[in-house]
Amino acid sequence: MPSVDLAPIIPDYLGPNVRGIIPALLGPGDWSRSLPSWFPEPVRHASQVVVLIVDGLGWDQFVEHRALTPSLAAMTGGAITTVAPTTTATALASIATGLTPGEHGLVGYRMSVRGEVLNVLRWAAGDSDRRRAMPPTQVQPFAPFLGLAVPVISPAELERSAFTEAHLRGSRPVGYRAPSAIAVEVRRQLGAGERFVYAYYGSVDKTAHERGFGEYYDAELQMADHLVATVLDVLPPGAVLLVTADHGQVEVGDRVLVPDPAVMAMVATQSGEGRFRWWHVDRASVDELAKAAIDAYGDVAWIVTREQVLDEQWFGPTVSGPVAARLGDVAVVAREAVSFHDPLDAGAFPLVCRHGSLTSAEVRVPLLASAGA
Repeated sequence: MPSVDLAPIIPDYLGPNVRGIIPALLGPGDWSRSLPSWFPEPVRHASQVVVLIVDGLGWDQFVEHRALTPSLAAMTGGAITTVAPTTTATALASIATGLTPGEHGLVGYRMSVRGEVLNVLRWAAGDSDRRRAMPPTQVQPFAPFLGLAVPVISPAELERSAFTEAHLRGSRPVGYRAPSAIAVEVRRQLGAGERFVYAYYGSVDKTAHERGFGEYYDAELQMADHLVATVLDVLPPGAVLLVTADHGQVEVGDRVLVPDPAVMAMVATQSGEGRFRWWHVDRASVDELAKAAIDAYGDVAWIVTREQVLDEQWFGPTVSGPVAARLGDVAVVAREAVSFHDPLDAGAFPLVCRHGSLTSAEVRVPLLASAGA
């Protein structure tokens, strides 16, 4: 298998990055003069902006399938970087709060908190709910949207989840039962005078996970593009739609590597996910574990210690001590189209496409804008 990337793409947190979108739009100043240079031009002339998150739509996949997405392809903009790891929990928290992972502290979808591995999306450790023991507002203490109560259009079933409390608390939920309602709610919110509306669509990610790239994925991209077209159709004069994503995807299929038992003998626990797996040392030293990991998997993954990750600012220039403690000792970050197995990190079905690592396919996401018809 040829290498995907020679080196990990470390997110550009101080430049074109998803964490900078909300502060630029909701901070002080006139959009025509205050927006960073990497924002698409239509936003500068907008009186209202709708930010639509298309979960799982990476830039590389968008470019490869551009013919299937004429509405998105006609928009203005380009690629920016998401965060590390390239996972929904971390990226959505960075988008909403405007902070790096090292600041907001949701440094993975499975992270070590108080000696337990917390699944941030389910807010559980193993089969045990941790909402009381680890209150979301303590694990992620920063208010989203600069403290403003903005309307958030997202699936109704997510409104009361602990992860929603962690990254969207204080916003005004506008739940939908079917994606067809997104454009209706956008029209209603803009018609009521809202200057900023946030919306989330998750089916591209779900389809890629379950079906991989192929006819189902192509059909879902066309559906997502139709959603974009319907939102553009309801925009009043002066309003602009801004589309971005939390991460891209890599098709892994059955290329799931079960770690060597001799290596696992050095590991007490695992956190993270298949393409960004953290190993926490047991009896061995960090250097011993890192060397063993390089010997075993250095041909398919970047092997880095916590200290290297912090020195190279993978999670941003600022990482507090308590947040750094949520990281493992050695990270196994897939460079090739593989995933690393953890028996405690398994879902209802095998994932065909995955994400989490720092390859171009996962790190680069679109930032596209257009005014209505």
